[in-house]
Amino acid sequence: MVPNKSLDKFQLIAALLLDAHMRLGVLFNTKSLRLTTNVAKRRYLSEGTGFLTKTLPRLCKHFDQALTGTIKLNPTSIGFATIRGTELPRFLGELFSQIFQKDGSVLPDPNAQCVMWIRRILLFLYKLELPYTDSQEQEVISAFKQAEKDLSDLDIIFAEMRTNYVDYCSSRVQRSRWRNCRQDNPPSPELMRLETARRARRLLSDLFATFDPTDVIPRHGPGAVATKQRLWEKFRWTNVSSRVTSSYPFDAYFCASPGHVCDSYDSFSRITDEENSARVILVPKDSRGPRLISCEPVDFQWAQQGLSSAIVRHVERHHISRYNVFFTDQGPNQRGALLGSQHGRYVTLDLKEASDRVHLDLVRLLFPESLISYLENCRTLSTVLPSGELVKLRKFAPMGSALCFPVMALTIWALLTSFAPNADTRESILVYGDDVIVPTAYAESAMAILELFGLKINRNKSCTGGLFRESCGVDAFKGVNVTPVRLRTVWSESPCPESYASYISYANAFWDRKCYATYDVICQSLVAVYGCIPEDDYHVSRSSSNPGPTSNGGANPGYPSLRSTPHECRRPKTRFNPKLQKLQKKVRVLKSPSIRHEMDGWSMLLRYFTESSARYPDMSGQRSESAWSDFSDQSPFSVSSYTKRKTSMLVWRWR
Repeated sequence: MVPNKSLDKFQLIAALLLDAHMRLGVLFNTKSLRLTTNVAKRRYLSEGTGFLTKTLPRLCKHFDQALTGTIKLNPTSIGFATIRGTELPRFLGELFSQIFQKDGSVLPDPNAQCVMWIRRILLFLYKLELPYTDSQEQEVISAFKQAEKDLSDLDIIFAEMRTNYVDYCSSRVQRSRWRNCRQDNPPSPELMRLETARRARRLLSDLFATFDPTDVIPRHGPGAVATKQRLWEKFRWTNVSSRVTSSYPFDAYFCASPGHVCDSYDSFSRITDEENSARVILVPKDSRGPRLISCEPVDFQWAQQGLSSAIVRHVERHHISRYNVFFTDQGPNQRGALLGSQHGRYVTLDLKEASDRVHLDLVRLLFPESLISYLENCRTLSTVLPSGELVKLRKFAPMGSALCFPVMALTIWALLTSFAPNADTRESILVYGDDVIVPTAYAESAMAILELFGLKINRNKSCTGGLFRESCGVDAFKGVNVTPVRLRTVWSESPCPESYASYISYANAFWDRKCYATYDVICQSLVAVYGCIPEDDYHVSRSSSNPGPTSNGGANPGYPSLRSTPHECRRPKTRFNPKLQKLQKKVRVLKSPSIRHEMDGWSMLLRYFTESSARYPDMSGQRSESAWSDFSDQSPFSVSSYTKRKTSMLVWRWR
């Protein structure tokens, strides 16, 4: 019998339905399993992959909204037949009946396990990175241009604010207008903006009072640049904008030392100071379409990376913001989502196109003078669309700029914190980029404040009611983590490094969630393509509910491995290494191909100064031990070696 090297998407959903039957028992009996599987098969054959990547996720979005209590369940509106006399869909109706009443409203005590299984079945292919169409590409570009148009409508509002702001802050008579406002006489939007901006600016001024924007180590980012230089070409300066050098002088921030300036004076004298634009590219995101990224010019990226890293370090350590604003740790927001879903005291807000809706004038208004000039001189003024159209940017920075994420997060946090009614509310605000958590009592005021300054709230995805919460990749309901496994990588029937690593990871995730039928389906296809796949030394046995280490103490093996290998899978070769005094396996590991390119000596020294320091762990933090552990696994830094991004190879190694 020839092994089946394909991975049938219908087999996956059929296996998930079987796992639901095995775990939920009488709630999803054998008859229900058979009928639901037949419905899925019929619709999959008629609608194709779109049934799994678009139709089922559409039902799940509707389901999530109904969980928040903002709408009642109405599956007919999205193409699903209902059980007679109810508003429950026939598809998975047995599970929906444990969550909703017949009229589509949420039960007083909905079953969290059923919520978890419904989301697992409906969303497992939602993030699949399929090739996008021309219409999807145009839709993303149109949304980018529309955001710019919406920001242009705010130009007059922010211009008036800048005109009135100084008078408002300096005049006690003007500020008395705010104090005289009562519940029956609420302040006007103009007065709300001025008072909120005054408080937010004072907050950010206190935060950055001791921050030195010149104490930065610039460096190149990992991605592509608008000027299209290759990795090693980035260190040979041919154009550096005069705006950048007005804040970060060329000899101090673009050269390794004064000797570099002297030795390279002839080549430096030919450097131009033109103002280059950013360049928009589209990259695969998920089944919904591409993601838009704006590649920055190499000189701007160099300064942005340095200033961004300095801001992140400062904000995450400062006593004003360290417990509320996060850039490198999603844990607080994830725990906040779980806690909010348990008792409903916290809500999660979703901002639509947040990075594209932070107006430059808003940043000018909120950030202190000591920092704003550096931020402005590090931002590009325009970007070029794939069609060649030049778009002048009214936003502070698009996605792709190293300063986009920190400035956006600080803007949102400052606006929300400045308007918070008390200390408890201020301390409960959590911001990670555009993922926001606030107390439930403050939710409406928080959304109103953000919208007052041009930010857009996606109220359909904001979890402000019920017991469902979503933040930083964690979906929670009644204190239970109901985050589904989402397959992103497209299956390859021939050996492929990305497919190999991804699907082993997906299989293990299903195993950890006790979805053993789905695990077996993925493993069978993996074995058919790759044959020998190693097994974890630390895994959970199906026959035991207590996981326990065998020989490796639970340590990460350092190579892709399955929780439990099928019987038909060939076992890897083993040997005893007398030098290391341990048993080793011959396994596949992922290796990114390296490029060796010799640059001139000064360019190599510049790279060493700017990049090698980032490899050493910061011992001032609380996680220094793990930082040193991660550092110890790194190979020595080489200024002549580069790693090709988004490419890897499968190679055999003894481990």
